Amino acid sequence: MSPTAITGMGIVCSLGQGVDALTEGLRAGRSGIGFRSRIASSLAGGARIGAEIRGFSFEAALEQCKVRVEPPRARALKLGRRAPFTVQTALVATLEAWAHAGLETASVAPERVGLVVAGSNLTQEYVFRMHEAYGRDPTFINPRFALQFLDTFHLGVLSEVLGAQGEGCTVGGASASGNVALARAHQLLALGLCDVCVVAAPPAELSILELQALANTSALCKDFVEEPSRTCRPFDRRHNGFVPGEAAACVVLEREEFARQRGAVIQGRLLGAAVQLDGNASSDPSAAGEARAIRGALRQAGLEPRAIDYINAHGSASPLGDRTEVEAIKSVWGEEVAKVDINSTKGLVGHCLSAAGLVEVIATVSQMRHGFVHPNANLEEPIDGQCLFVGGSARRRELRHAVSNSFGFGGINSCVVVGEART
Repeated sequence: MSPTAITGMGIVCSLGQGVDALTEGLRAGRSGIGFRSRIASSLAGGARIGAEIRGFSFEAALEQCKVRVEPPRARALKLGRRAPFTVQTALVATLEAWAHAGLETASVAPERVGLVVAGSNLTQEYVFRMHEAYGRDPTFINPRFALQFLDTFHLGVLSEVLGAQGEGCTVGGASASGNVALARAHQLLALGLCDVCVVAAPPAELSILELQALANTSALCKDFVEEPSRTCRPFDRRHNGFVPGEAAACVVLEREEFARQRGAVIQGRLLGAAVQLDGNASSDPSAAGEARAIRGALRQAGLEPRAIDYINAHGSASPLGDRTEVEAIKSVWGEEVAKVDINSTKGLVGHCLSAAGLVEVIATVSQMRHGFVHPNANLEEPIDGQCLFVGGSARRRELRHAVSNSFGFGGINSCVVVGEART
């Protein structure tokens, strides 16, 4: 399969708005994890902790995007002002990526612009609040809710703002959704069904129901809950659960030939993507399934494991998940594993759930472009002595090829291979 050009990226997350804010936060090893501020309830323990998007104002965020062309800005204001938080943040990230790709003023046929939205059940907190309002007064429910509770509302809003009229869909793969969406877009471009494909991931805004359910399964962090920045500990012996994060992220992909013809600045290249199922409905991970996904992505990229300089691991800080991923990585790289840098972005921005794959690909490309690898937060006693985990501070590293893993409940294993931009 032909490589795909990455020409634009955008993000809103706990480290701030914009790719520059993410890059600076990662280099500094700054944690976006803290006590929850938006949910007022009696949540206890790890359910109180999250990497939230804080202080978000839609109109101020839109202004910060510096959208230069009036039609998309006007459409964004019209559609976003009364939209749910997940739609507003996705709009901001997408417009940043669109502008970053230089597509505001480019001449691209609308029917050649595709759109893939990552994630499912994206408006859980919004639906929960509407249910409370319904209990107080059933006549209160706004008719817009009939559209807004659907994941396809994100697809409709983003397509209208961008004027995209090519192929589009939403894809769900639990925590692997971001990578599943990238794989789908990669296929659309390789098949020649579009020239540009926008991949957007709204934040999965959890309600107290989902948070409490996750806490009841012991999936959430349990230690250091009075010191939030210490709670998320990927690959550390004291890891004991993940920290939910929030992020809206967007990556613009293009057929490389098309991007070069229009003079776009290529940020990186998507070389391979693979999604593999375990045939397992539970949450138990499989080292064999994860390894199959990694090998499949490398095979599609035409690369051997030894060509990879860096792995952005799924690394959720779940004890079973971390151990399983280490087993999968070692089965693919063998003795070469001591030469490939490994870190987990989740230690700093939390587990951004269905947006995680896109967040981590943006983090990977940013590290590649700026020549560094970010620290592994709270990694004091690594669970494995052979893997080359990045230490407690960022360090310089030239990266030519990298792998980013995302694994989801229901036995969904995914991996993407990213390469540096070529002049």
